Amino acid sequence: MKLALALIVALQVAVCLCDIPTPDKELVDKYEGLKATFLKRLVKAYEKAHGAVGTFAEGTITGEKAKEIVDTVKANERAQNAAKVLAALAEELEPVVEKARLAALGVYGEYLRPYIGEYLDHGITAVKPVLDTWLPADE
Repeated sequence: MKLALALIVALQVAVCLCDIPTPDKELVDKYEGLKATFLKRLVKAYEKAHGAVGTFAEGTITGEKAKEIVDTVKANERAQNAAKVLAALAEELEPVVEKARLAALGVYGEYLRPYIGEYLDHGITAVKPVLDTWLPADE
């Protein structure tokens, strides 16, 4: 009897944990907007760093050697095939990653947002001016 009761309780807990709440549309839109802005910031930072390193290393022995290595890797057929495999793998995993992202947003929205959402929003709002100064999304 005790074993049956323990099994029933364990199954109820397992079923309860599988019920993942869906995130609010407002939360998903806010996340997508923040993600897009963050990716723009990363692209701009990469472009600036790439331009600065390119002009700094130009004409030096180390810079010329690095450029030669990059050209060799770009011309290498194995490297091109590896890049194609990685791109195909990323494309195949995209639905799984999106499902996990939505599940994480649902859990956050249901269980954490009522407690830490306001603090997180204030933190993001406070960091934006600093990021706009050092890593602007648009110029």
